Amino acid sequence: MGSAFRARVLAVVRRIPPGRVTTYGDVAMLAGAPRAARAVGTVMRTCRDPRVPCHRVIAAGGGLGGYGAFLHIKRELLRKEGLDVGMTRVRRFSDVHWPGNLRYPKRRLTRQKT
Repeated sequence: MGSAFRARVLAVVRRIPPGRVTTYGDVAMLAGAPRAARAVGTVMRTCRDPRVPCHRVIAAGGGLGGYGAFLHIKRELLRKEGLDVGMTRVRRFSDVHWPGNLRYPKRRLTRQKT
């Protein structure tokens, strides 16, 4: 997965509204690579851009997933946005899950030819 994939992932993550979360798998699907959830995790782990709300990307089913050695920071960022977050998961996940219009995207992110 190259820089084009990374750019698509970051574009998707920037669209996640405050107070909402989505999964690594959802981001992969929206970025045009539905089987690349782990690669999305790698992009999130290496992203250092403060304009990208990486903390809003969580594991399937509401688990917090990773945030390096700073899971407590991810938990606090989500709580500041009004989410009910326990030690390891977002409570009432289905209420705050942002699907990103998986079925009917307004603007489809396409792969750029290299």
